[in-house]
Amino acid sequence: MIWCDLLGKDALDIYLGKDTNLSTTEHQQLENILQRMTQHEPVQYVRGVANFCGYTFAVAPGVLIPRHETEELVELIVKENTLQSPRILDIGTGSGCIAISLSLLLSDARVTAWDISEQALCIASKNNKTLNGNVFFEKQDALGILLTETIGKYDIVVSNPPYITNSEKKEMERNVLDWEPHLALFVPDEDPLLFYRQIALHARKLLCEGGRLYFEINRAYGVETVEMLYEMGYRAGRIIKDISGNDRIVTALT
Repeated sequence: MIWCDLLGKDALDIYLGKDTNLSTTEHQQLENILQRMTQHEPVQYVRGVANFCGYTFAVAPGVLIPRHETEELVELIVKENTLQSPRILDIGTGSGCIAISLSLLLSDARVTAWDISEQALCIASKNNKTLNGNVFFEKQDALGILLTETIGKYDIVVSNPPYITNSEKKEMERNVLDWEPHLALFVPDEDPLLFYRQIALHARKLLCEGGRLYFEINRAYGVETVEMLYEMGYRAGRIIKDISGNDRIVTALT
């Protein structure tokens, strides 16, 4: 990928083993890139982009790199939507990959996205402009949401909040642990449902009657997440497995 980016060549040229003469500038650029990668910097940050739902999103160390599992979350929302001009809220938008993809795949949707990080909101806004999305961005803290005129405003609330417990750090690769924002990754061991609880609590007011809540989850806490939603008054809770067979999505109705 780096080679193709740097030289503007097709991957087939690499597979065919064609020789390429590098200029002094290209050689130096490649050396710099290789040095970054030996420090376990993710290739998406090196390239500055990541692919998601068929779109190319700008990414940087201030936002989480979009995952394939999250594409399945977007695909499920699109598949299950039966509304004209659905009102959608994405909480913790990061690069904007969920919100912007939904605005492009559901062209009549009215999409709002929240994040606490100024850097994330800046990157997401740029992605929205580049991809011709139609998303309104707002700075909000998922753990301290301020509700005003937003009550009953949305048909769908979706979130992929931090869900990796601190004890799971030892199992993680350095390219994630050393580079991706911990603010978007980790929760305390003693309260793994911290963000889900707060978001679900506020979503009871944010969603209209019959509105749907979607979460991407830690595969270890699917049952606990659904039980928590039932205790809050949600109904029709479901746990949906990802393509790898892991519990990955929870959805419920108000």
